[in-house]
Amino acid sequence: MRLSDGAADLVRLLRAAGPLTRAEIGVRTGWARATVNSRLDEVLEHRLVAEAGSENGARGRPAARFEFRSDAGTLLIADVGASAARLAQCDLGGRILAQSQVPVVIGAGPEPVLDAVTEALDTLPSRAAAARPWAAAISLPGPVEQPNGRIVSPPIMTGWDGLEVPAVLGPRLGVPLLVENDANAMAWGEHTVSGYADLVLVKVGTGVGAGIVANGSILRGARGAAGDLGHTYAPADEADVPLCRCGKAGCVEAYAGGWAIARDLTAEGLDVESVGDVTALLTAGEPRAIARVRAAGRVLGASLAQTVSLLNPSEIVVAGQLAVAGEHLLSGIREHVAARSLPLATRSLSIRTSERPNEVGVTGLADQAIRWALEPERLGEVLERAGG
Repeated sequence: MRLSDGAADLVRLLRAAGPLTRAEIGVRTGWARATVNSRLDEVLEHRLVAEAGSENGARGRPAARFEFRSDAGTLLIADVGASAARLAQCDLGGRILAQSQVPVVIGAGPEPVLDAVTEALDTLPSRAAAARPWAAAISLPGPVEQPNGRIVSPPIMTGWDGLEVPAVLGPRLGVPLLVENDANAMAWGEHTVSGYADLVLVKVGTGVGAGIVANGSILRGARGAAGDLGHTYAPADEADVPLCRCGKAGCVEAYAGGWAIARDLTAEGLDVESVGDVTALLTAGEPRAIARVRAAGRVLGASLAQTVSLLNPSEIVVAGQLAVAGEHLLSGIREHVAARSLPLATRSLSIRTSERPNEVGVTGLADQAIRWALEPERLGEVLERAGG
């Protein structure tokens, strides 16, 4: 389906602004009344926009309002971490229609991971009944070079370096594919929900990473490596500095990552193999697990204090599997951020766990995917593939 440029602009406007009357569209765009009417007729004909009730005016009959149709298509979402992937199908407004979770081993290489993602997406229970997909998005726990979706020197993703994921996974899914870093996707999800223009999302699961939203945009850095909090240096008093999975010694992740906590608890005689075992011990109130998580919070807090001084965010949000630790983790973060950052930077700073730690990555990916699908250079291809 081919839309005129003006009609495509109208679709993007209604998606971003919500329901508008013809007059409001004219005010926002500067289009003449006849232009508004012709472009509305075009998007209504293609069922991309629908009437959304009416608004009473000062006189005359109520003015019809128009909104973007979130049910006009769907999005395929894969939020992939180091040890698990959450798969979802969402409508174009980001509402989750169906989801599942499968185990993965990110260090096993791209083929087994992408095979698992493809199979899980194909078997989601909503796939047969829902509208056809417009686009797909996947997040991965490593640096992603934009806009080509190439994985660049990932510390824990053996066999992925240099892979352009859209070229491999896109054809399997049959739709255009967006690739994002996992922590960036989660940070954007928190931004989408909270509206804060400046925030830092800290993902604490098997590993440690951070996504940064600055002035309403994701801060990526020159090569997509911004936010790699887990591989910053954590000054320590002990002489025996632990080795990190990336090959360097003394990284934040080597103290505070789920794998590192599992390592330390195993050394203390507990039967712990994964971050899932750590969270089970926390739920059971195991004092040694709680102590290790509190120590991890202090290490994270020392590193985040520098982040707060550099970026001055409104919020620090903790997500990932270890977010279930709640105050056991947050207390150390708050203590060190307060002690080591300037009062001006911390005066109104909120430090909290995500309200939806398991779904916030899906939320962020879905919002990014529909924005990306509606970009002028891509919308025609998206709609044609979707059969619109």
